[in-house]
Amino acid sequence: MQQAAVATSAPVEKNNPRTTNGWAMYDWANSVYPLVITSTIFPIYYGSVAVNERGEDVVNFLGFNLPGSSLYTYAISASFLIIAALSPILTAIADFSGRKKLFLRFFCFLGAASCAGLFFFTQATFGLSIVLLMSATVGWAGSIVFYNSYLPLIATEDQYDRLSAKGFSLGYVGSVILLVLSLVIVLKPDLVGIDPANKSLPPRISFLFTGLWWAIFGQFALSRLPADTGRPDHMPAAQGNFLLNGFHELSNVWQQIKQLPMLKRFLLAYFTYNMGVQTVMYVATVFGDKVLKLESQALIITILLLQVVAILGAYLFARLSEAIGNTRALSWSVAIWALICVAGYFVQAGWSFYALASVIGLTMGGIQSLSRSTYSKIIPEDTPDTASYFSFFDVTEKLSIVIGTAVFGIISQITGNMRNSILALIVFFILGLLFLFRMRGQNLRPDAVTTEAPLNQSVL
Repeated sequence: MQQAAVATSAPVEKNNPRTTNGWAMYDWANSVYPLVITSTIFPIYYGSVAVNERGEDVVNFLGFNLPGSSLYTYAISASFLIIAALSPILTAIADFSGRKKLFLRFFCFLGAASCAGLFFFTQATFGLSIVLLMSATVGWAGSIVFYNSYLPLIATEDQYDRLSAKGFSLGYVGSVILLVLSLVIVLKPDLVGIDPANKSLPPRISFLFTGLWWAIFGQFALSRLPADTGRPDHMPAAQGNFLLNGFHELSNVWQQIKQLPMLKRFLLAYFTYNMGVQTVMYVATVFGDKVLKLESQALIITILLLQVVAILGAYLFARLSEAIGNTRALSWSVAIWALICVAGYFVQAGWSFYALASVIGLTMGGIQSLSRSTYSKIIPEDTPDTASYFSFFDVTEKLSIVIGTAVFGIISQITGNMRNSILALIVFFILGLLFLFRMRGQNLRPDAVTTEAPLNQSVL
């Protein structure tokens, strides 16, 4: 396969601290959404609002009566499916037009504005608030695709692991800071001058702060990323509308991907082990609540513990990859996740649960960071089509979430025990480990150096 052509416009200076620090700050900006909205305060508030006049878990949405808890999961799943369907064509349009930053800004402010709009979430605005929740999720997931695509544009390959780890670490730090501030408002409203009798106002303020945090720090990050250059010279002259050109560009990237066996192998490995990783992350709090009967305070401590330990994990596995190579480091991480499933089957409330949560946090930061940086090393060097390439990475992630959580729910429903579902996830990790083994000792991309190269560069 011929190496992708490079745009003739002025190249981006790689490893520029102003640019790389700005890029990492977008993780700081957007990571508050999955922690405050997806994992902690919003689900609790939603549960108190999504009831009928008799206090039952039944709501009316678009003329349909259905369980409020089910509607929440449907809304999240639909959001992920929407962005999984849209991201390939939107990223292709962004690559064709040379406007990655424009698309990143759009999804950033779509998500942030929608999140801030949840301040008005009451039973009277229930239907509109569900739409806002979905658009906020689409904004978050959509911005991540374009954000990730900047990694190979602004850094050299030897810096991918560390820079990816830095981004995730800043995200964990920023989200913990805002969560702690939000918890103060929610648990001690009188300290900030809010009447404790007004139960709905404090959580809604936390939704507003989350949107503002995302927008303000997101703008800080965007101001430091390279400006859009317009259509790269390797692209043909625009014919017809951008939608058709986007489909054409997506087809070109797909043809390139078919000639990259290592990329296909990695996506297959990522798809399988990520089904287990994302499922554990999504159900950990529910498992602690429903199975271990932990109090809300213990669950909040667990969530904070996961975020703090993940900072260490991201840097630890970045250093490990420098020493032994990306695939070996990922293999170690996936093997630990398999052991986590075994431990999860037997874990009980108390110190063993917190110990397990610490291990989850450690490997959570490592596997997320390394997955992103490893994929960056596989795509063709200096390709201008980074957004299109990362759309395939994003679709793989979203589909793995949908399938992994569905399998978990089905097994739990059939067996009547969530512990069986946790144990069954080990199959995903074993498959992922086997697929990673197929990549051991091979070059990441066709234009990589020989197998005698250092492990922290192109050989896995």
